[in-house]
Amino acid sequence: MQGRSRREGLRGVRGVCLDLDGVLYNEGEVVPGAPEAVGRLRASGRAVRYVTNATMRPRRALVARLAAMDFPVEPDEVYSAPVAAAAVLRAAGVRRIAPLLTPEVLEDFEGFEITDEAPEAVVVGDMGDLWTAAVLDRALRHLLDGSRLVALTRARVWRRAAGLVMDAGPYVAALEYAAGVTAEVVGKPSPAIFEAAVGSMGIAPSDAAMVGDDPEGDVLAAMRVSLRGILVLTGKVGEQDVARLPSRPDAVFPSLVEAVEAIVAG
Repeated sequence: MQGRSRREGLRGVRGVCLDLDGVLYNEGEVVPGAPEAVGRLRASGRAVRYVTNATMRPRRALVARLAAMDFPVEPDEVYSAPVAAAAVLRAAGVRRIAPLLTPEVLEDFEGFEITDEAPEAVVVGDMGDLWTAAVLDRALRHLLDGSRLVALTRARVWRRAAGLVMDAGPYVAALEYAAGVTAEVVGKPSPAIFEAAVGSMGIAPSDAAMVGDDPEGDVLAAMRVSLRGILVLTGKVGEQDVARLPSRPDAVFPSLVEAVEAIVAG
């Protein structure tokens, strides 16, 4: 299948945001040619940012994983949901937080006071096997006392080796319902994470592209804030699914390799 684009050659793309799982690798297996494709982007002078909703690993671990797979990466090129949340909270003047996160991820919130005494915000990501009724009840009490609810993701499920398991989204929904509040979501598809990544490149959103395997969470969400949206078919959807999408991406390619060829040609 040849790539299809409504913007001929994706002309003028100066920076590229890349999703991780489904674009660069699948269940730990590198997508063929993906590291070389990222290297080609960098060699062409285009900025690269890795943009992910991963909430159980700190930026440091994500950098190490990408480097182990031979992807060229610098720490400040990785924009995860925890990193975006920390930036949003700092900008809002929030300093005291109650995190519902794995202990490792707390390093991405350096400078914040971690407290259960009148936190200004409850920050919710995925805690894996650490979820308990006591954890949720404690967060509920903070929300009822006026803390804001910040969600790193609204994803419902994710896949482990044994099958699908609940992501953070159901827990966020439970807290919203119990406390009668609405969460502020900072991970994809929220504009906040795209704006943070593109802002770090020093370019306009219209000069950037988002390459993802999730039509809604990656591609169409990025298009709503003026990035070019490029869908690759190495993850969640296949060619047979494209015609059923509610809106068309700017471009569709079999993999990152073909997408980079079109970007560099532009």
